[in-house]
Amino acid sequence: MRDFLSNLKRKTIVLGLVGAVALATAAVALAGNITATATVSGAGALSLTHGGSATVGPVTLDGSDQTVNYTLPLTIVDARGSGAGWNATITSTTFNDGSGHTLATSASSVSGVTSSCNAGGSCTAPTNSISYPLTVPAGATAPAAVKVFNAAANTGMGRFTVTPTIGVTVPGNAYAGTYSSTVTVAAVSGP
Repeated sequence: MRDFLSNLKRKTIVLGLVGAVALATAAVALAGNITATATVSGAGALSLTHGGSATVGPVTLDGSDQTVNYTLPLTIVDARGSGAGWNATITSTTFNDGSGHTLATSASSVSGVTSSCNAGGSCTAPTNSISYPLTVPAGATAPAAVKVFNAAANTGMGRFTVTPTIGVTVPGNAYAGTYSSTVTVAAVSGP
């Protein structure tokens, strides 16, 4: 009887082990991969905003030509999600004092541009290929704009502050007065 019980115990243990292996195999067979999908829409646009005005000067005439600088902080947002790149463009009207006196159409030039990613978001730094100095076109009516800064394809994605430094040359023989110019900036698609 003892042998019978001993054999029964062994068979029970073997059957128990076989059952445990079968359950473990079944658990592995039930495992599978799950695909998680996130849809990111490029519902935004390419946009440019600015502060609205800039002050140049002051200049005190002393008989010599003088150049005074001002900055033009721009906020450029590329929320398209396409990586198409973009251009910031600039043009202007001739500086005039409203009394018939003007500065030269070549009086304004961009000496350089800085860019930085705005706080609170991620961005892909723009790769700029524009060379400086760059004359800002001017005329009684603003002529065709020129590229002042750009972002190559797959760069410039996110929100940036782009700041051109613009020098205005005032000749030594200029008439005293308050001169103004309308500067037009824009952001357009493509590098």
